[in-house]
Amino acid sequence: QVQLVESGGGLVQTGGSLRLSCAASGSVVRLNTMSWYRQAPGEQRALVAEITSNGSTNYADSVKGRFTISRDNAKNTVYLQMNSLKSEDTAVYYCARDRRALGGTVSWGQGTQVTVSS
Repeated sequence: QVQLVESGGGLVQTGGSLRLSCAASGSVVRLNTMSWYRQAPGEQRALVAEITSNGSTNYADSVKGRFTISRDNAKNTVYLQMNSLKSEDTAVYYCARDRRALGGTVSWGQGTQVTVSS
């Protein structure tokens, strides 16, 4: 059974940077589509970025040019580097393993809070 543990969230000022980490166990990140989602209060959970098994990446328009998703195969960990943070980036960020293309399901981490203050 996969376990995804996020870390790296916190409070940062507008324009600052944070790097989120997602350590996976029970699944190999390089063999799966791994994603970061976020959910702000009163809003639906939305895709922020994803990296596929062949290394292709996709980003929400709102974060293109500011956020970068990557993975470390040796550490079986996925990262989200967030630069030039804005107040609207404030949300709980969730790591996910998405196996829906293989007829499977989405597995979620517990989430980590990111708060951007002006």
